[in-house]
Amino acid sequence: MAGGAFGVCMSFVALLVVGTYSAAAGLIGGAGSGKNGTVALAKGSVPALYQGLVQRWGNLCPAINPALLAAQLYQESGWNPRAVSSADARGIAQFIPSTWAGHGVDGDGDGDRDIWDPKDAIPSAASYDCELAGYVKNVPGDPASNMLAAYNAGAYRVIKHGGVPPISETRNYVRIIRSLEKSFARPVGRVDPSRQAAGAIHYAQGKLGTPYLWGGTGTAAQNGRFDCSGLTQAAYESVGIDLPRVANDQYNAGPHPSRDELLPGDLVFFSDDLTNSRAIRHVGIYVGGGYMIDAPRTGAVIRFDRVDTPDYFGATRVTAEGAAALPTHPPQA
Repeated sequence: MAGGAFGVCMSFVALLVVGTYSAAAGLIGGAGSGKNGTVALAKGSVPALYQGLVQRWGNLCPAINPALLAAQLYQESGWNPRAVSSADARGIAQFIPSTWAGHGVDGDGDGDRDIWDPKDAIPSAASYDCELAGYVKNVPGDPASNMLAAYNAGAYRVIKHGGVPPISETRNYVRIIRSLEKSFARPVGRVDPSRQAAGAIHYAQGKLGTPYLWGGTGTAAQNGRFDCSGLTQAAYESVGIDLPRVANDQYNAGPHPSRDELLPGDLVFFSDDLTNSRAIRHVGIYVGGGYMIDAPRTGAVIRFDRVDTPDYFGATRVTAEGAAALPTHPPQA
Protein backbone atom coordinates (compact mmCIF):
# COMPACT_ATOMS: atom_id res chain seq x y z
CA MET A 1 0.00 0.00 0.00
CA ALA A 2 2.78 2.42 0.90
CA GLY A 3 4.59 1.65 -2.34
CA GLY A 4 1.40 2.23 -4.34
CA ALA A 5 0.84 5.57 -2.66
CA PHE A 6 4.43 6.57 -3.37
CA GLY A 7 3.99 5.69 -7.04
CA VAL A 8 0.80 7.78 -7.26
CA CYS A 9 2.65 10.69 -5.66
CA MET A 10 5.47 10.36 -8.17
CA SER A 11 2.99 10.36 -11.07
CA PHE A 12 1.20 13.40 -9.66
CA VAL A 13 4.44 15.35 -9.31
CA ALA A 14 5.58 14.41 -12.81
CA LEU A 15 2.31 15.69 -14.28
CA LEU A 16 2.53 18.80 -12.15
CA VAL A 17 6.05 19.58 -13.34
CA VAL A 18 5.11 19.15 -17.00
CA GLY A 19 1.95 21.22 -16.61
CA THR A 20 3.69 24.01 -14.79
CA TYR A 21 6.43 24.22 -17.40
CA SER A 22 3.89 24.30 -20.20
CA ALA A 23 2.15 27.21 -18.53
CA ALA A 24 5.44 28.97 -17.91
CA ALA A 25 6.78 28.66 -21.44
CA GLY A 26 5.37 32.00 -22.47
CA LEU A 27 7.09 33.83 -19.59
CA ILE A 28 10.64 33.52 -20.86
CA GLY A 29 12.09 36.96 -21.48
CA GLY A 30 9.39 38.67 -19.44
CA ALA A 31 11.33 39.77 -16.37
CA GLY A 32 11.34 43.48 -15.65
CA SER A 33 14.06 45.61 -14.12
CA GLY A 34 14.00 48.64 -11.90
CA LYS A 35 15.72 51.95 -12.43
CA ASN A 36 18.39 53.44 -10.20
CA GLY A 37 16.78 55.03 -7.17
CA THR A 38 13.88 52.57 -7.20
CA VAL A 39 15.80 49.33 -6.67
CA ALA A 40 14.64 47.44 -3.58
CA LEU A 41 16.67 44.68 -1.97
CA ALA A 42 15.43 41.09 -2.15
CA LYS A 43 14.03 39.74 1.08
CA GLY A 44 16.78 38.94 3.55
CA SER A 45 19.52 39.13 0.91
CA VAL A 46 21.41 41.68 3.00
CA PRO A 47 21.79 40.90 6.72
CA ALA A 48 19.36 43.02 8.73
CA LEU A 49 22.25 44.69 10.55
CA TYR A 50 23.43 46.26 7.28
CA GLN A 51 20.23 46.51 5.24
CA GLY A 52 19.42 50.11 6.14
CA LEU A 53 22.97 51.23 5.40
CA VAL A 54 23.02 49.50 2.01
CA GLN A 55 19.58 50.81 1.05
CA ARG A 56 20.48 54.37 2.03
CA TRP A 57 24.00 54.63 0.66
CA GLY A 58 23.21 52.56 -2.42
CA ASN A 59 21.25 55.53 -3.69
CA LEU A 60 24.12 58.01 -3.24
CA CYS A 61 24.53 58.66 -6.98
CA PRO A 62 22.86 57.52 -10.24
CA ALA A 63 25.66 55.09 -11.17
CA ILE A 64 24.96 52.77 -8.24
CA ASN A 65 21.93 51.23 -6.56
CA PRO A 66 21.45 49.22 -3.35
CA ALA A 67 21.62 45.83 -5.09
CA LEU A 68 24.86 46.70 -6.87
CA LEU A 69 26.44 47.97 -3.64
CA ALA A 70 25.28 44.79 -1.88
CA ALA A 71 26.82 42.66 -4.64
CA GLN A 72 30.18 44.41 -4.20
CA LEU A 73 30.18 43.97 -0.43
CA TYR A 74 29.18 40.32 -0.65
CA GLN A 75 31.83 39.63 -3.30
CA GLU A 76 34.50 41.44 -1.28
CA SER A 77 33.88 40.06 2.22
CA GLY A 78 30.78 37.86 2.40
CA TRP A 79 29.42 40.42 4.94
CA ASN A 80 32.31 39.73 7.32
CA PRO A 81 33.29 43.03 9.01
CA ARG A 82 36.55 41.51 10.28
CA ALA A 83 37.68 40.07 6.95
CA VAL A 84 41.33 40.47 5.92
CA SER A 85 42.62 39.45 2.50
CA SER A 86 46.09 38.25 1.53
CA ALA A 87 46.70 41.75 0.15
CA ASP A 88 45.77 43.28 3.55
CA ALA A 89 42.40 44.57 2.35
CA ARG A 90 40.35 45.08 5.48
CA GLY A 91 36.78 45.02 6.72
CA ILE A 92 33.40 44.52 5.15
CA ALA A 93 34.29 46.67 2.12
CA GLN A 94 37.89 45.36 1.79
CA PHE A 95 39.73 48.67 1.64
CA ILE A 96 43.52 48.67 1.38
CA PRO A 97 44.73 50.97 4.20
CA SER A 98 46.35 53.41 1.74
CA THR A 99 43.10 53.66 -0.25
CA TRP A 100 41.14 54.10 2.97
CA ALA A 101 43.40 56.98 3.99
CA GLY A 102 42.33 58.92 0.92
CA HIS A 103 38.73 57.77 0.50
CA GLY A 104 37.37 56.61 3.87
CA VAL A 105 34.51 58.73 5.24
CA ASP A 106 32.94 59.21 8.66
CA GLY A 107 29.64 57.63 7.69
CA ASP A 108 28.03 57.66 11.14
CA GLY A 109 29.28 61.11 12.14
CA ASP A 110 30.97 59.93 15.34
CA GLY A 111 34.19 61.82 14.65
CA ASP A 112 36.36 58.99 13.33
CA ARG A 113 36.86 56.96 10.14
CA ASP A 114 37.09 53.32 11.19
CA ILE A 115 37.96 50.84 8.44
CA TRP A 116 36.52 48.01 10.57
CA ASP A 117 33.18 49.72 11.29
CA PRO A 118 30.49 48.93 8.67
CA LYS A 119 28.83 52.26 9.52
CA ASP A 120 31.90 53.94 8.05
CA ALA A 121 33.02 51.28 5.55
CA ILE A 122 29.71 50.87 3.70
CA PRO A 123 29.24 54.64 3.18
CA SER A 124 32.90 54.82 2.12
CA ALA A 125 32.38 52.08 -0.47
CA ALA A 126 29.40 53.94 -1.92
CA SER A 127 31.27 57.26 -1.84
CA TYR A 128 34.27 55.74 -3.60
CA ASP A 129 32.01 54.20 -6.27
CA CYS A 130 30.40 57.57 -6.92
CA GLU A 131 33.80 59.29 -7.06
CA LEU A 132 34.94 56.82 -9.70
CA ALA A 133 31.66 57.22 -11.58
CA GLY A 134 32.34 60.95 -11.71
CA TYR A 135 35.73 60.38 -13.32
CA VAL A 136 34.22 58.29 -16.15
CA LYS A 137 30.85 60.03 -16.50
CA ASN A 138 31.56 61.14 -20.07
CA VAL A 139 32.66 57.69 -21.27
CA PRO A 140 30.17 55.96 -23.61
CA GLY A 141 28.35 52.88 -22.35
CA ASP A 142 26.63 51.85 -19.14
CA PRO A 143 27.64 54.13 -16.23
CA ALA A 144 27.55 51.35 -13.63
CA SER A 145 29.70 48.99 -15.71
CA ASN A 146 32.17 51.79 -16.44
CA MET A 147 32.34 52.60 -12.73
CA LEU A 148 33.04 48.97 -11.85
CA ALA A 149 35.72 48.81 -14.52
CA ALA A 150 37.31 51.94 -13.06
CA TYR A 151 37.20 50.32 -9.62
CA ASN A 152 39.08 47.29 -10.95
CA ALA A 153 41.43 48.74 -13.58
CA GLY A 154 41.58 52.46 -12.91
CA ALA A 155 39.56 55.31 -14.40
CA TYR A 156 42.29 56.23 -16.87
CA ARG A 157 42.02 52.85 -18.61
CA VAL A 158 38.24 53.19 -18.94
CA ILE A 159 38.67 56.67 -20.43
CA LYS A 160 41.47 55.48 -22.73
CA HIS A 161 39.41 52.59 -24.12
CA GLY A 162 36.10 54.43 -24.22
CA GLY A 163 34.42 51.93 -21.90
CA VAL A 164 35.23 48.67 -20.13
CA PRO A 165 38.82 47.93 -21.19
CA PRO A 166 39.75 44.66 -22.93
CA ILE A 167 41.35 43.22 -19.80
CA SER A 168 40.02 39.77 -18.91
CA GLU A 169 40.24 40.33 -15.14
CA THR A 170 38.33 43.61 -15.42
CA ARG A 171 35.64 42.25 -17.73
CA ASN A 172 35.21 39.26 -15.46
CA TYR A 173 34.86 41.52 -12.41
CA VAL A 174 32.20 43.64 -14.12
CA ARG A 175 30.32 40.51 -15.22
CA ILE A 176 30.40 39.02 -11.73
CA ILE A 177 29.12 42.12 -9.94
CA ARG A 178 26.37 42.79 -12.50
CA SER A 179 25.27 39.15 -12.20
CA LEU A 180 25.25 39.24 -8.39
CA GLU A 181 23.33 42.50 -8.56
CA LYS A 182 20.36 40.57 -9.97
CA SER A 183 20.41 38.25 -6.97
CA PHE A 184 20.33 41.09 -4.44
CA ALA A 185 17.58 43.06 -6.20
CA ARG A 186 13.91 42.41 -5.55
CA PRO A 187 12.53 41.41 -8.97
CA VAL A 188 10.26 43.79 -10.85
CA GLY A 189 7.81 41.66 -12.79
CA ARG A 190 8.10 37.94 -13.36
CA VAL A 191 11.41 36.08 -13.18
CA ASP A 192 12.39 34.10 -16.27
CA PRO A 193 11.93 30.32 -15.87
CA SER A 194 15.11 28.26 -15.59
CA ARG A 195 16.04 26.24 -18.66
CA GLN A 196 17.95 23.64 -16.61
CA ALA A 197 15.35 23.06 -13.90
CA ALA A 198 13.73 19.93 -15.36
CA GLY A 199 17.07 18.10 -15.43
CA ALA A 200 17.84 19.08 -11.85
CA ILE A 201 14.44 17.76 -10.72
CA HIS A 202 14.98 14.52 -12.63
CA TYR A 203 18.25 13.99 -10.77
CA ALA A 204 16.68 14.70 -7.37
CA GLN A 205 13.77 12.35 -8.09
CA GLY A 206 16.29 9.59 -8.74
CA LYS A 207 17.57 10.00 -5.18
CA LEU A 208 14.21 9.66 -3.43
CA GLY A 209 14.44 7.22 -0.54
CA THR A 210 18.20 7.68 -0.06
CA PRO A 211 19.16 8.03 3.63
CA TYR A 212 20.30 11.47 4.79
CA LEU A 213 23.96 12.04 5.70
CA TRP A 214 25.15 15.24 7.36
CA GLY A 215 27.91 16.64 5.15
CA GLY A 216 27.00 14.20 2.39
CA THR A 217 27.71 15.10 -1.22
CA GLY A 218 26.83 11.77 -2.80
CA THR A 219 30.32 10.30 -3.11
CA ALA A 220 30.94 6.56 -3.34
CA ALA A 221 32.66 6.69 0.05
CA GLN A 222 29.39 8.12 1.47
CA ASN A 223 27.30 5.43 -0.25
CA GLY A 224 25.68 8.09 -2.43
CA ARG A 225 24.09 9.89 0.52
CA PHE A 226 23.45 13.63 0.81
CA ASP A 227 22.59 16.43 3.15
CA CYS A 228 20.22 19.17 1.97
CA SER A 229 22.68 21.43 0.14
CA GLY A 230 24.71 18.46 -1.08
CA LEU A 231 21.61 17.22 -2.90
CA THR A 232 20.80 20.57 -4.50
CA GLN A 233 24.44 21.06 -5.47
CA ALA A 234 24.57 17.63 -7.13
CA ALA A 235 21.21 18.12 -8.86
CA TYR A 236 22.36 21.30 -10.57
CA GLU A 237 25.83 19.93 -11.23
CA SER A 238 24.08 17.23 -13.27
CA VAL A 239 22.89 19.95 -15.67
CA GLY A 240 26.20 21.78 -15.82
CA ILE A 241 25.72 24.43 -13.10
CA ASP A 242 28.19 24.56 -10.23
CA LEU A 243 26.57 25.73 -7.00
CA PRO A 244 28.41 26.54 -3.77
CA ARG A 245 28.47 23.86 -1.10
CA VAL A 246 26.35 25.54 1.59
CA ALA A 247 22.71 26.60 1.47
CA ASN A 248 23.13 30.26 2.41
CA ASP A 249 25.53 30.80 -0.50
CA GLN A 250 23.23 28.92 -2.88
CA TYR A 251 20.60 31.57 -2.13
CA ASN A 252 22.62 34.06 -4.19
CA ALA A 253 22.77 31.91 -7.34
CA GLY A 254 20.05 33.81 -9.18
CA PRO A 255 17.02 36.10 -8.81
CA HIS A 256 14.31 35.51 -6.22
CA PRO A 257 10.74 34.75 -7.34
CA SER A 258 7.92 35.44 -4.91
CA ARG A 259 6.04 32.55 -3.30
CA ASP A 260 3.16 32.77 -5.76
CA GLU A 261 5.58 32.69 -8.72
CA LEU A 262 7.47 29.53 -7.74
CA LEU A 263 8.20 27.12 -10.58
CA PRO A 264 9.60 23.57 -10.50
CA GLY A 265 13.35 23.65 -10.14
CA ASP A 266 13.47 26.73 -7.91
CA LEU A 267 15.55 26.29 -4.79
CA VAL A 268 13.49 26.95 -1.65
CA PHE A 269 15.12 28.00 1.60
CA PHE A 270 14.30 27.86 5.30
CA SER A 271 15.65 29.76 8.28
CA ASP A 272 14.96 30.60 11.91
CA ASP A 273 15.88 34.23 11.10
CA LEU A 274 13.69 35.50 8.26
CA THR A 275 15.67 38.76 7.96
CA ASN A 276 19.08 37.31 7.08
CA SER A 277 20.02 35.02 4.21
CA ARG A 278 23.29 34.19 5.96
CA ALA A 279 21.25 32.35 8.64
CA ILE A 280 19.59 29.97 6.14
CA ARG A 281 19.84 26.39 7.42
CA HIS A 282 17.91 24.26 4.90
CA VAL A 283 17.25 24.05 1.16
CA GLY A 284 15.16 21.90 -1.16
CA ILE A 285 14.12 21.77 -4.84
CA TYR A 286 10.58 22.89 -5.57
CA VAL A 287 8.53 20.47 -7.71
CA GLY A 288 5.14 22.21 -7.78
CA GLY A 289 1.88 22.05 -5.87
CA GLY A 290 3.48 23.33 -2.67
CA TYR A 291 5.98 20.44 -2.46
CA MET A 292 9.76 20.13 -2.68
CA ILE A 293 12.27 17.29 -2.78
CA ASP A 294 14.72 17.61 0.09
CA ALA A 295 17.14 15.76 2.33
CA PRO A 296 15.62 16.83 5.64
CA ARG A 297 17.65 15.55 8.58
CA THR A 298 19.54 12.68 10.21
CA GLY A 299 17.34 9.58 10.43
CA ALA A 300 15.19 10.60 7.45
CA VAL A 301 15.43 9.89 3.72
CA ILE A 302 15.29 12.14 0.68
CA ARG A 303 11.58 12.70 0.20
CA PHE A 304 8.76 15.09 -0.72
CA ASP A 305 8.01 17.77 1.89
CA ARG A 306 5.69 20.75 2.00
CA VAL A 307 7.12 24.19 1.39
CA ASP A 308 4.61 26.28 3.33
CA THR A 309 6.00 26.20 6.85
CA PRO A 310 6.62 29.06 9.31
CA ASP A 311 10.38 28.97 8.63
CA TYR A 312 10.02 29.38 4.83
CA PHE A 313 12.53 32.07 3.88
CA GLY A 314 12.31 32.48 0.11
CA ALA A 315 13.39 31.04 -3.22
CA THR A 316 16.07 31.34 -5.88
CA ARG A 317 15.71 30.64 -9.58
CA VAL A 318 19.16 29.27 -10.36
CA THR A 319 20.97 30.62 -13.41
CA ALA A 320 24.33 29.56 -14.79
CA GLU A 321 25.38 33.20 -14.83
CA GLY A 322 24.34 33.75 -11.23
CA ALA A 323 26.04 30.61 -9.96
CA ALA A 324 29.26 31.42 -11.81
CA ALA A 325 29.38 34.87 -10.18
CA LEU A 326 29.47 33.59 -6.61
CA PRO A 327 32.75 33.99 -4.71
CA THR A 328 34.59 30.77 -3.96
CA HIS A 329 37.29 31.95 -1.55
CA PRO A 330 36.00 34.77 0.69
CA PRO A 331 38.53 36.66 2.84
CA GLN A 332 39.13 35.25 6.30
CA ALA A 333 38.71 36.97 9.64
